[in-house]
Amino acid sequence: MNDTKKMGRPRTFDGRQALMAAMNVFWAKGYDGASLKDLTKAMGISGPSMYAAFGDKRELFLKTIDLYGDVDGCAPIVVFEGEPDIRLAVKGFLEEVIVYATAHESGAKGCFLASSVSASIGEVDGVKERVEKAIDDTDRRLAARFDLEKEKKVLPQTFPSLERARLLYDIRQGYMFRGRAGWTAEAMRQDLDDRVSMILA
Repeated sequence: MNDTKKMGRPRTFDGRQALMAAMNVFWAKGYDGASLKDLTKAMGISGPSMYAAFGDKRELFLKTIDLYGDVDGCAPIVVFEGEPDIRLAVKGFLEEVIVYATAHESGAKGCFLASSVSASIGEVDGVKERVEKAIDDTDRRLAARFDLEKEKKVLPQTFPSLERARLLYDIRQGYMFRGRAGWTAEAMRQDLDDRVSMILA
């Protein structure tokens, strides 16, 4: 048998870039509002190519959720983990969140998980588990950084790492919601220092 025929034609598109394009469509229109025509047009591929590479609409949606967790959702955490000074780390985390809430390169505002994905929980199989995992993973990573500061004796041993991690994440979601509602970055930054003090108090 001819191996070339078995392998088929090679893909002529960037899979990651196509997923990003699909994510932006879901982000703007929601799961139900995003048609296959919308998705394939944004991805720059045909319907059969989409099915071959990503599966059906549901599978594509789940893959965009995973991608968001790997790319956009983690950017503030990378800042938080990389800044040596804990106060600057918290402030940098929130600054990055504000940027994503108001000036995302896709033109979408707010958090993809909160503003689009969460609306499909209970309607699209696999979404609930992914959202829960994204929240739990974020809580753990943020708490781990606070625990490190406790080991260094920068924060007191009584500092409630997990509780403050959850509070920081909840503030993040609040910023995302405000961005979706049209708040500017300047407006959100007005009480930024107070929020940092609240987290570290």
